[in-house]
Amino acid sequence: MDLFSRSWTALRTAVAQLPDEDFARPSGCAGWLVRDLVCHLIIDAQDVLITLVTPAETEPTRDAVTYWDVAGTPPTGDDPLDALIVRLAAAYEEPLLLRFHLDDVGSAAGRAAALADPGLRVGTRDVVLTAGDHLSAYVLEWTLHHLDLVAHLPDVAGPSEEALARTRDMLERIARAAFPASFSDKDALLVGTGRRAPTATEKAELGELAAKLPLVLG
Repeated sequence: MDLFSRSWTALRTAVAQLPDEDFARPSGCAGWLVRDLVCHLIIDAQDVLITLVTPAETEPTRDAVTYWDVAGTPPTGDDPLDALIVRLAAAYEEPLLLRFHLDDVGSAAGRAAALADPGLRVGTRDVVLTAGDHLSAYVLEWTLHHLDLVAHLPDVAGPSEEALARTRDMLERIARAAFPASFSDKDALLVGTGRRAPTATEKAELGELAAKLPLVLG
């Protein structure tokens, strides 16, 4: 849960420090500009808040790893929900408003996470898991989207080494296979989730794992 807070704070800090012109640059999410990604982060923060105040009485059905549904096709940006994000982000008009809303809702999500009982059972997306597992799952979400944020912004600080390592571990558990030791944590995440294609050398090193990729998480 501490890593949730650190990774979320790092991501929100990176957004807060972006100049206005960077909001119109591409992100690492297909079909999304940086402003669209930031709008998505606001919805993510709302999801955290809603889930933490939605207690469940039944036993957990998922954990931080099995929380994720896996598809094999990377998003194109044409999905109706993705398209809605683009329209909603454009409605903000000014980056200032996006920054303010992310800081407002994002700070509340961070406070709620810090106050949450890790063992509390909560419900979301028709599944039950503990609050601790829900927040751990979001470490993966924050880290991947932090990489998306800085994909075309080389001067902006990316996610921490700790967050990258934890997210790689989770992705390997989802894949039920380890990435080659020659892969950096960042490269394992980018290639593993289809954010970039592996080089010929990387594909050879991946061996049988290459056939399982990309792991598109939703």
